[in-house]
Amino acid sequence: MSDFDTGRLLGGDAEVLRRSVDEFQGLPVDQELQWGVEAGFPSEATTLNDSFAVTGSGTFFGRAHRTLTFEPTDRDGWWFDRVDRKHELPIHVSIENVWNSVRNIVLRSGSPHNYMRLVEHIIALKVGMGLDNVMIRMDSGDPPLFDRASMDLVDNVDRAGIALSGTPARCVTVKEPVSIVSKSGRLLTFLPPEDGRRELDVDCAIDFNSAIRKQRIRFTVSPDTFRHGAVARTNATFLTMLYCKTFGKLFADTRNMGYTRQNVLVAGLWSYFNRPRLVHEGKALEAVWHRATLDLLAAVALIDKGRFVGRIISYKAGHGLDCDMVRELYNRDMLCKA
Repeated sequence: MSDFDTGRLLGGDAEVLRRSVDEFQGLPVDQELQWGVEAGFPSEATTLNDSFAVTGSGTFFGRAHRTLTFEPTDRDGWWFDRVDRKHELPIHVSIENVWNSVRNIVLRSGSPHNYMRLVEHIIALKVGMGLDNVMIRMDSGDPPLFDRASMDLVDNVDRAGIALSGTPARCVTVKEPVSIVSKSGRLLTFLPPEDGRRELDVDCAIDFNSAIRKQRIRFTVSPDTFRHGAVARTNATFLTMLYCKTFGKLFADTRNMGYTRQNVLVAGLWSYFNRPRLVHEGKALEAVWHRATLDLLAAVALIDKGRFVGRIISYKAGHGLDCDMVRELYNRDMLCKA
């Protein structure tokens, strides 16, 4: 499964694409889970069986406690309702409402004050748990940051249960293989499913100039593989942590002032400053599992036309390239019914 067709180039240089593909294919696969195994998502559209609320320290304002309330809904898709913005409409989780994707995904609808920051670790559950329709109430644009990454949300979804809507779930894919590559060689390729499968396969690799180094995993998206990766925390360098805890406090928009050694994986040049999770055969794979499940699948959740099925190749990509790809799929009308 290492060979793939890069297809039509939607953005970037063809020679850079070729070099990136060669680099990617030269990386060994560190872990492979459920490749080619039935994911088991229901054929009907889903919502929650019951409501639940989750509270944690604010991501950008660590001393404030923030609560997310998840509710069943008859609306199609995922929605954020800022209850403190009483005259604003709920924010639809869609590529059409992405306001910023430089360091994290920020959604906005209507007024510039009606926004939600750092939504990726929340909306990834839409794809990973097969949960199609959800309303999330929030009294701030600053979501909580959890010590167990997104597992608190996953556990609550499991307890609340998933309900079937009685209507068939819509599935979409790309009309043909498509790729996008950055000037620095960050690569994304989306491919249609093989043999009519209605699943999503992910082949994801990262390469950091730190203790994280090169990591690559392959898996079929399912509740089981998503639960495996949902404990993976975002990563930061020691210098980033130091900045956020010192000079960064002078600036209102410093990212993740709520960082701690419990909720973030801290990587030095040659070693970690805290214990990494998801160690497989002696190698820590927390960073690549975070990238694949809580970042990449969040971008897939921005496809609001249905469940995306097929295959995704990701090499050194991030939020910006993810959103550029989904935006190009919409602009070029590259999505079709699967």
